[in-house]
Amino acid sequence: MNKLLLLGDEAIAQAAIDAGLSGIYAYPGTPSTEIPEYVHASKQAKELNIVASWCANEKTAMEAAIGMSYAGKRAMVTMKHVGLNVAADGFINASITGANGGLIVVAADDPSMHSSQNEQDSRFYGYFAMIPVFEPANQQEAYDMVHYAFDLSEKYGLPTLIRITTRLAHSRSGVIRKEQVRPQNSLKLPEDLRQFVLLPVIARRNYKKLLSLQDKLEFEAENSGYNQYIEGTNHSLGIITCGIAYNYLMENYPNGCPYPILKIGQHPIPKKMVKKLYDSCHEILVIEEGYPLIEDHLKGMLNLGKPVHGRLDGTLPRDGELNPTLVAKALGLPATMGLPIPNIVTPRPPVLCKGCPHNDTYLALNEALKNYSKGRVFSDIGCYTLGALPPLESINTCVDMGASITMAKGAADAGLTPAIAVIGDSTFTHSGITGLVDCVVHNSNVKIFILDNFTTAMTGGQPSSAYNRLVDICKGVGVPEEHIRVLKPLPKNHEENVKAIQEELAYNGVSVIIPQRECIVTLNKRMREKFKKQTV
Repeated sequence: MNKLLLLGDEAIAQAAIDAGLSGIYAYPGTPSTEIPEYVHASKQAKELNIVASWCANEKTAMEAAIGMSYAGKRAMVTMKHVGLNVAADGFINASITGANGGLIVVAADDPSMHSSQNEQDSRFYGYFAMIPVFEPANQQEAYDMVHYAFDLSEKYGLPTLIRITTRLAHSRSGVIRKEQVRPQNSLKLPEDLRQFVLLPVIARRNYKKLLSLQDKLEFEAENSGYNQYIEGTNHSLGIITCGIAYNYLMENYPNGCPYPILKIGQHPIPKKMVKKLYDSCHEILVIEEGYPLIEDHLKGMLNLGKPVHGRLDGTLPRDGELNPTLVAKALGLPATMGLPIPNIVTPRPPVLCKGCPHNDTYLALNEALKNYSKGRVFSDIGCYTLGALPPLESINTCVDMGASITMAKGAADAGLTPAIAVIGDSTFTHSGITGLVDCVVHNSNVKIFILDNFTTAMTGGQPSSAYNRLVDICKGVGVPEEHIRVLKPLPKNHEENVKAIQEELAYNGVSVIIPQRECIVTLNKRMREKFKKQTV
């Protein structure tokens, strides 16, 4: 059928299917629930083998979608507005990693709190992340915007946010589908296998790239057609409106609005269009659903003729820390520069401690993966993230706490099998268990390494909640006992560990491999304390 009567939620879901979606991840929450439900029930989606997963929470859903994007395929993640708070860690960092396959985040806001605990406006998250934000005014726009949002995501290598509200999500209208269904993307890893490793040196580079794209994103907003300047005859008032609020305006003018209108459906705010309206009208009225985001921006943009200086106009640098020298320059004061750093002081990147058990684990993993393609090891936040650097170069991602397991799941869903996750014992109990639950429920072909050094090592050796509990936790969430392997990462056990890893790589299902050996730093500290007690 080329024309369907659809809810706004359903229009987004059908559009995603038609636009070459490979996977949708979600946690249910009104008013977003019908989006993944539609895909789950769709015969077309089943025929196309689209992955449709209910996840343990919005955070794991967000990270699985990032993982599918990492593998080059188009992914969507949906949630209600408060769910974006749960997903915020991965969502914000995804703007720094960028996207490989098209990545769309759909946030359904609930003004008047029909079924929610607050009225927050998800557009602020989009501006915070500095990514394109879309606000459809009707179901047809919602359908069309999904196709365009995937295109824009892949053009600039960024996630995009579609923000809808309850009335659009839960009202019906006729939607004309596109004549052709797009094919799904082929499996394709990032050209830079360190793109998703958010070590500071990489994150700083990626952040500069994100900043450099802002003018282009504004150009896209000015020219996409989703922002429209509608002429009027009465210039005593100019109106700026967006999303479904445009309909509320037009219902008051069935014969046409006499005032000039700027209809905004795509952010960032199109400044040239705003200035055109501002220059031609005596007053401006902003009609927007949710918080006064556009209104607040206008007061800063228009400035009533007075210039505003700072990070936006280059008076201060947009990125990095401020310091007295930079502030002095901005004030027009003489800048005092320190002496240049002598060449003898060379950069010293951090390395794993001598005797660290993670080193032996990575050496065994590297050897076990010799016959597999590179780029399939998803890691997490901890001292083991240093495995991304030479000479090991064992891992390919580090996005946020717990993302290793869920990104590996998403990549496995995309066809990258086996996918390997590497997570620390403390990070596992912080945010990894829920990802493991998703893997078990869907029997994903994921191999999860829980690097158990009996402590929270990176932050100073605090107690780990996982101490002596990891095997029981894994059994408890349903990992088959025969595929929970406890290894001792020591040089003398290298060949034995490689064999065990290879056996689990050959298994089509969820495996958990737990290399257990105490952190060398806490071991030395414990031995010193023991020696002191013995000599007293």
